[in-house]
Amino acid sequence: MKRNKNTSMDTVVTDFILLGLSHPPNLRTLLCLVFFSIYILTQLGNLLILVTVWADPKLHARPMYILLGVLSFLDMWLSSVIVPLIILNFTPASKAIPFGGCVAQLYFFHFLGSTQCFLYTLMAYDRYLAICQPLHYPVLMNGKLCTILVAGAWVAGSIHGSIQATLTFRLHYCGPNKVDYFFCDIPAVLRLACADTKVNELVTFVDIGVVAASCFMLILLSYAKIVHAILKIRTADGRRRAFSTCGSHLTVVTVYYVPCIFIYLRAGSKSPLDGAVAVFYTVVTPLLNPLIYTLRNQEVKSALKRITRSSRTLSKLPPRTQFYYSRENFMPRKTTQVSYNNIEILARK
Repeated sequence: MKRNKNTSMDTVVTDFILLGLSHPPNLRTLLCLVFFSIYILTQLGNLLILVTVWADPKLHARPMYILLGVLSFLDMWLSSVIVPLIILNFTPASKAIPFGGCVAQLYFFHFLGSTQCFLYTLMAYDRYLAICQPLHYPVLMNGKLCTILVAGAWVAGSIHGSIQATLTFRLHYCGPNKVDYFFCDIPAVLRLACADTKVNELVTFVDIGVVAASCFMLILLSYAKIVHAILKIRTADGRRRAFSTCGSHLTVVTVYYVPCIFIYLRAGSKSPLDGAVAVFYTVVTPLLNPLIYTLRNQEVKSALKRITRSSRTLSKLPPRTQFYYSRENFMPRKTTQVSYNNIEILARK
């Protein structure tokens, strides 16, 4: 990409104007309400999963659900980086974003997005160990190792985001400053650079391609072995439960990777579908994750029922008993069963 014409190299861009999503003017209010509703539902849905994993001892002691909780946390932040500016675009407010704000948005988007890629890979590896090597699973994937792997994913994601932000904004931007997109992303921002961006496009293609392709291939390899192991399960119920657990993760991976490949692995090209595809993996996917994992995962649904049942029971108890019951029900312990005889004894004290 060559230097923009009709611009002065002495001019320095101090802010960018996000043109946002193309839309009919008469639908502006409706679209604003739609995206606002999606944002609220995304935050509530992912917060529900976080609370469920934290509150239920059966879940927060298992690596699979620790990873699910981290995924929900990432979805909440990823949505917060993108969606509020989309909503603002449908209002009469200024659509300008400071230069530093654009840098921060691009960094956090790629930081959180690449961390999700690594996290999906860890989730596939966890399922591979649980199904293909069940006897060795407690040793190969314990809480300490899971924490180390998650921390590694965060560090790797931060490095990836730093590389992309540094390479993108080391270039000179002398105008125009109108970003033909709904957030500051690499392809849209590079089109405004007053310099040759071929090196940036090549590095972006290789960097994101290596991260996405390697993670995706590892996931496919894990699931190839998982499917082979599942087919060996003799009972139909066992196969159904295994496919149900893995199906949730595979669905999320598919709806996340396919749009990313469409956007970032077409170096220098632009398509009218870019905006719609990007909305899908930046806005819709964080909304779908809680639905997919709660509707298709029996253990999460059971945990929600237990928490709801416990809350109802707690509300019916005297105040002093509530304290003991709450401590007994939610503090980690060897068993998750609640003894109602113990509640009665405590209530008499």
